[in-house]
Amino acid sequence: MNIISTLWGIVALLLAILALFPFLGWANWFILIFAIVGLIIGAFGKRKTGMTLNGVAILIACFRLFIGGGII
Repeated sequence: MNIISTLWGIVALLLAILALFPFLGWANWFILIFAIVGLIIGAFGKRKTGMTLNGVAILIACFRLFIGGGII
């Protein structure tokens, strides 16, 4: 489960970084859901690497949504 969560977290982080560009802020809503699912998957593993990556992706997405007012 840890490998799946880690790969899920890497994809979520890459998408979150891509969504930092202007006019792509709406994508953070999908990234947020995607990363939460990865966080839940990572909770079942022994190592916490996947949970950490997904947690960082969640923080980046939430920060970007906060800065953009939730949409932009």
